[in-house]
Amino acid sequence: MWRNIVRAAARKLPRFMERFADCFARPASRGHASTYVAGLLQAEGRKSVEPIALRFAPQPSAEAVGAKEVLAMQRFLTDSPWDAQDVQWQIQAVAAEELLPSAAASPLGVVGVIDESSFEKSGPHSVGVKRQYCGHLGKTDNCQVGVFLVATVPAGEALLDHQLYLPKEWIKNRQRRKKTRVPKQVQFQTKPQLAAELIRRTVANGHVRFDWIVADDHYGENGGFLDALDSASQRYMVETPVTTTFWIVNPATQIPSDVGSGRPHTQPSREYVLSARDIIAALPPAVWQPIKLREGAKGPLVFEYARLRVWAVRHRRPGPAVWLVLQRSVDNAREVKVWVSNADEQTPLDLLAQAGATRFRVELFFEQGKGELGMGHYEARAWTSWHHHMALVGMAHLFATLVRQECRAEKEEPTELTLSQSFELIRAAITRPPQTYDESVHLAEYYIMRNATATRSHRKTWLQKHKRLAEQLML
Repeated sequence: MWRNIVRAAARKLPRFMERFADCFARPASRGHASTYVAGLLQAEGRKSVEPIALRFAPQPSAEAVGAKEVLAMQRFLTDSPWDAQDVQWQIQAVAAEELLPSAAASPLGVVGVIDESSFEKSGPHSVGVKRQYCGHLGKTDNCQVGVFLVATVPAGEALLDHQLYLPKEWIKNRQRRKKTRVPKQVQFQTKPQLAAELIRRTVANGHVRFDWIVADDHYGENGGFLDALDSASQRYMVETPVTTTFWIVNPATQIPSDVGSGRPHTQPSREYVLSARDIIAALPPAVWQPIKLREGAKGPLVFEYARLRVWAVRHRRPGPAVWLVLQRSVDNAREVKVWVSNADEQTPLDLLAQAGATRFRVELFFEQGKGELGMGHYEARAWTSWHHHMALVGMAHLFATLVRQECRAEKEEPTELTLSQSFELIRAAITRPPQTYDESVHLAEYYIMRNATATRSHRKTWLQKHKRLAEQLML
């Protein structure tokens, strides 16, 4: 049954690409976009510009694909004027039409997950690169960091928007900005500010409305990010550090009465301000409730939860009433996660727990994007090329997700087919013919010539930089 579904879906790839035609004004750009997405879906090994162009670009007349096609693809990724934001808006439109309706069957609805991902880089020239915390490595290293907004519904995930984080030292360096094509309007924004902007412009585009926003503690500890969500009446469930402080009574009732002729008190006493850690320590055992989140590969995934109605501390001042939600392992009571939510008082604890649990879905998205679609395989250095690549990865991921949705709709057990399995089916259905011996010889010759040219170029650069040493050594 799946055989026919996947083959039919594979034939829909050109039709899927047609839905994005208006994002690429020039016919050549549309062709390059189709080639690039096909390469992301089908290529084995590294999925950067050169191998994609050499293996998947249309063969020009009787000549073999070579340097011209590689250069054209590099220009498409870096120089071509198409806007990655237009592609993201169209992804939102397609997702809203074909993927997000599955949210109607879920009590959570559409959940938007904010997260960042890092990409290791060895040199100093790629846009936004610096020594900063690299989540992939779990330590500080040379990398780029992007902020991503991913929608999650029962049918799958979709990349709705993204933006590269540009450190302060890049913002102030005109030469580096110009060399890497950073737009003049790009100013410094913290990652939480970027996240708030991704949500704002996605909602403003009109295709997607979020029932929940979920994020980790880097965003949950940022008062400005939470203020932005509150101002937009956007419901959220975000992690926050255990050191975060809360009012355990309404601060409006804690303003001291005026005594004597001094200036009147306007700020409440902080006697009832406690950290989440202290609140956890004072909880009686009876408040904890076991909640099953889902069936995992190793059995039911169950955590214990507790919650309290508290008042936030924002910018060192009293904030709104919120839920403080606590999650701990059933095997180790010391492993406690802290969440904060602006959901109304009638919201069931089970729903809060399920909303927070969707955050793992964005980790699956990055795992699939990096493992199956070459999300981190780009080699271009410019602002434009980074965002172009990520938008095209979003297209390829959405196509694979829609194929899986069609396959799963035909089975009684919809959880049987994973997205990774759907990638395998797609590759089997649309793989181009096997590479001939002559094509293999041509590719070998191409790489030999390319490497020799690069070696000569590097040597020339070194000699120019070290003229006195070159003369001394007679190089």
